[in-house]
Amino acid sequence: MVPKTTSKTGQSGEDFAVHLLSSKGYKIIDRNFRSRFGEIDIIATKDDFLIFIEVKTRWSTKFGRPEEAVTPGKIWKITKTAEYYSLLHPELPKKLKIEVVALLIKDGNLTESRIILVD
Repeated sequence: MVPKTTSKTGQSGEDFAVHLLSSKGYKIIDRNFRSRFGEIDIIATKDDFLIFIEVKTRWSTKFGRPEEAVTPGKIWKITKTAEYYSLLHPELPKKLKIEVVALLIKDGNLTESRIILVD
């Protein structure tokens, strides 16, 4: 059973997302990177891209799907943080992408997971 507190849900979601992404060929290079612009849950590389991943985990769809919580303001913060991270790590790929891992948990079990490219 997955714990129900927000921080534990987020941590469990991020741990599952790392496993999911790794199984799909992503190379995880950093987690929970913070800057003055914001935080990025997971940073990975795949296919010559540097990918910045926001993980959203929800217990129900009562207030919308997990990915709907990624607002334009949040995307702006991720973009600025990603650009900063890229400047700090010039050895990493220059092509950047933002993705969302959306996880839905019902009755303590993971029922749905999706990787969504943010345009």
